Amino acid sequence: MQPTDSTTPVNPQKDRKGLSRVWHATGYSLAGLRAGWSETAFRQEAIAAFVLIPAAFWLGQTWMETALLAVSVVMVMVVELLNTAVETAIDRIGPEWHDLSKRAKDMGSAAVLLSLLLCLGIWVAALVQRF
Repeated sequence: MQPTDSTTPVNPQKDRKGLSRVWHATGYSLAGLRAGWSETAFRQEAIAAFVLIPAAFWLGQTWMETALLAVSVVMVMVVELLNTAVETAIDRIGPEWHDLSKRAKDMGSAAVLLSLLLCLGIWVAALVQRF
């Protein structure tokens, strides 16, 4: 490993400005979505989103209802990506069992569960109101 002085950035993204930074950040985001697609849970949620987001335009009676329905679906996917990021970081630290690692992973899983329950509640309320 080469020594670095205080002027050498650890991450070249930190020195990028303007459109170059946006361009590279977009690439990193797309790489994150591709990585998420390799996770079964995210893939299932994304497939459900392809059905539910268009359905939100049919079910929602106002733009606010439509937005709430769509956002609740996207939020589940966001929370799933964050949960996967936590699990990946924990696994990077080490594969051995540790109480704090389990706790972090359980809390990420609980966040996904809560987002799914919230999404379900919003959709059930919208369906009940519509029918």
